[in-house]
Amino acid sequence: MAEPSPVAGPSPVAGPSPVAGPSPVLGSAPVASPVAGSSPGTDPLEPWPDTVAWRRVSPRLITVELISRGAFAAVLLAGLLAGRLLIGGPWWLAGMALVVVFAAWRSVTTVRAVRAWGYAERENDLLVRHGLLVRRLSIVPYSRMQYVDVTAGPLERAFHLATVQLHTAAAASDARVPGLPPEEAARLRDRLTALGEDRAEGL
Repeated sequence: MAEPSPVAGPSPVAGPSPVAGPSPVLGSAPVASPVAGSSPGTDPLEPWPDTVAWRRVSPRLITVELISRGAFAAVLLAGLLAGRLLIGGPWWLAGMALVVVFAAWRSVTTVRAVRAWGYAERENDLLVRHGLLVRRLSIVPYSRMQYVDVTAGPLERAFHLATVQLHTAAAASDARVPGLPPEEAARLRDRLTALGEDRAEGL
């Protein structure tokens, strides 16, 4: 009697075959995935936030600007008081309130405008930034400077301040740095003059 043939066990089940990904296209550039937490684009008025050391003007410039800009408010107030004495009437109270509000607004904007001034000396150019409502960044190459002078009005001299003015071939590209102590103004004037001469000789 023939022996029963052995029963074959269950054949191993083949696992799922890996799904082939899309074949790379010849010459196609890899697509960069966005990086989480990437910083936004650089501010065009702050193009070098980590490499430029900005210098600020003297805080005494705030007092100078407040005095010079407050003269207009003082004239208005004097006019209101004169009208009150000559004409009378309740209208002068509203006018005085407007003058007070205007003076307070000008004081706040003056403080912020002075604090917005800054300058930075680099190897080949000088950076000057200023402005409150309309911000401005000026880049003046040393090679384009024709001459540098220092000015100081009576009010500036009273508070020991001066302004450095940079003159170039194009008047629109001139720049100034106000509110500097006299020693800093002299140092900046001499350094900018020397650098301008060196860069002009190298052209």
